[in-house]
Formats: sequence, C-alpha cells, structure tokens
Amino acid sequence: MKIAVLGAGAGGTAVAFDCAIHGHEVRLFDFPQFSENINAIADRGEIVADGDIEGTAGIAYAGHDIDKALQDAELIYAVGPAYSTEPFGEAVAGKLRPGQTVIVTPGSCGGALAFKKAAGLAVEDDAVHVAETSTLHYAVRLIAPATIRVFLKLKAGNLLAALPNTRTREVLKLVADVYPSMEPAEGVLQTSLQNANPIIHPAVTLSNAARIEMTGGNFLFYEEGVSDSVGRLIEALDKERIAIGEKLGITILSDPELGMRQGYMLENNYGTGYRNAPGFQGIGAQPQLDHRYLNEDVGYGLVFMSTLADQLGVPVPGMDAVIALASIVMARDYRAQALRTPAGLGIANRSVEALAAL
Repeated sequence: MKIAVLGAGAGGTAVAFDCAIHGHEVRLFDFPQFSENINAIADRGEIVADGDIEGTAGIAYAGHDIDKALQDAELIYAVGPAYSTEPFGEAVAGKLRPGQTVIVTPGSCGGALAFKKAAGLAVEDDAVHVAETSTLHYAVRLIAPATIRVFLKLKAGNLLAALPNTRTREVLKLVADVYPSMEPAEGVLQTSLQNANPIIHPAVTLSNAARIEMTGGNFLFYEEGVSDSVGRLIEALDKERIAIGEKLGITILSDPELGMRQGYMLENNYGTGYRNAPGFQGIGAQPQLDHRYLNEDVGYGLVFMSTLADQLGVPVPGMDAVIALASIVMARDYRAQALRTPAGLGIANRSVEALAAL
C-alpha cells in the first residue's frame, strides 16, 4: 500500500518506519520550518530504529512537497501534537480524493473534527474517511536525525474511531497488519477523552516547575517526577475525565488501568504505578516549561475537556485549577486562547445524545 505520513517528529518518524518495515511504500512530509530530521531521512533514504521495534527501513520520499507526499496515497497519517492538526488539514485541503483514508494520531481532543474543518470537509462527509486514535502507538524519542529509540510499541489499548463512526471497522482493517492491537472506539469523543496526556503531563510539570527551570530538566520525568502527592493530583484529574465520559454514556478507563493493558504500567496505582512503569523508564523531563506538556496538554487538551464539561454540566474543579495555575506560571491565558473547544469545532450546540453519537 502507498502511505503518506504527515509529520516528521518522533511520532511521525516511528509511524513511517513501522509502515515501511511492514513492506508499504512510505512518503514522509513536513513543513520547511521542521527540516533537520526530514532532510536527514531524505539524504539517507531510510530510518533507523532501536528498542521495542528495530531495524532499518527505506523511505520512498521525504521532504516538503505535499503533492509528492500524497502521490497515489491510499492511507494518510497526520502525526503530531495538537497544534499540527489544523496546519496538516490546511496543507491537504482540496487535494484529497474520495476513498482515501486519513488517520489523525493521536487525536489530541477532537483531532478528527479539527482536521476535517481545516481541510474543508463537513463533519458528516465520508467520501474521504477521516479517523483518529486515542494516543500515539509508541513511546518514542528522536535520538539523532533519522534515528529513533522506541521505548514501547503498544500491545493493546489504543482506540480508533472514524468520523462518522460507521467507517471505524473499515479503517481498522486497513491498518491491521501494522497495528493488529488497535481497538474500535464508540466514537471520536471516546478517543478524545481516553487520551490521558492532558491528565498526566501538566500535573507532573507544574509539580516539578522549579526543578525543571533550575536543572534544565535534568531528571527522569516519571521515575523521579511522580511522587505520591503528584499521583493524587493526576488521580483527581483522571476522575473528572471519567465523569465527563459517564455523562456522555461513554466508558473511559482510568489511566493506570489502561496503562497496564497497553504495556506501559505494571500496577493500578497513580504513584508507584508511574514510577515503576517499564514503558516510562528512562524518559527525561523537558528542558523548559515552555513546552508541549503545558502548551498542548493544557492549551488544547484540558481546555477542551473543561469546556466540554461545562457544556455537559459536569464540575471539573481540578482541571480548572490546573488551567488557571498553568496560565499564571506561563503568563498566558490558556482558557481565553480557546485553541480547541466544542465551539471552535462546531459541536457546541449538540445534545448529549448527538455528541455521544459522533
């Protein structure tokens, strides 16, 4: 199969490698301002991986020409943080063909909705099949240009939903050779809410703010950054996330429970569960507070969850407190920026039943 991967960060590089190592023809795209890694891949014509998946995989194209990347592609992955979703959608607007499939991975709270809007596709339009996953399928880091270390490829627990959800099973069959453990979700709000990054990253980052600033992140984010008290903060946010799902009639698993299914964690505990998690071992903290763990996971993730909760009448005092504290620490009003909200995605006036059916 011919596959296009949009995004040459660690996640996109992992997706490109994994698809290529499975025998697919892969073309990799990123914007010119993110040139170092993709230029190295273009020069080498390959990606090298070690860790949970390893080897060397040839790449058919790597560069900044979106038309070359999309050439004859049957499947398109848009891989990156939440703030990449709309730019990728805008880059392919008017270029997608009926029958193509796009997977936003991870969905990062409404990713399929955001992509469709940016690409000029109506929510109900299924000529182009747009789907999203609840999380990235890897714990992965770029360790050098064109080289990744994969700490973990998920064993289970990554949900996928198409928009509309009648296409979910069809999309799962398309990716089954590379991702046999991918699971169907009830809809895109389940995939959005099941993504726990907004629950974990801001809590650990804010709790270790001085340590990050004073050491440049010279400590292990999970093994040394999640004390039992930090675990209690994560747990409080997690319970609020689960309550939003309950209001929608959607089952959201607690993060330790899902982490055990995925292979990240060994125990259902919010403190030692993260500290002793094999899938998180060796992952360092970010070098500064101005990082996606706040800018993405608060600005997009928690703000989306909080505004959705407000729409549903679900109290989320912990989320609201973390949004407020992050705004103070970073001297920016994440809530006022409204980077990802139900209103911005065009679903603010839908009933509980209509939201659950997305």
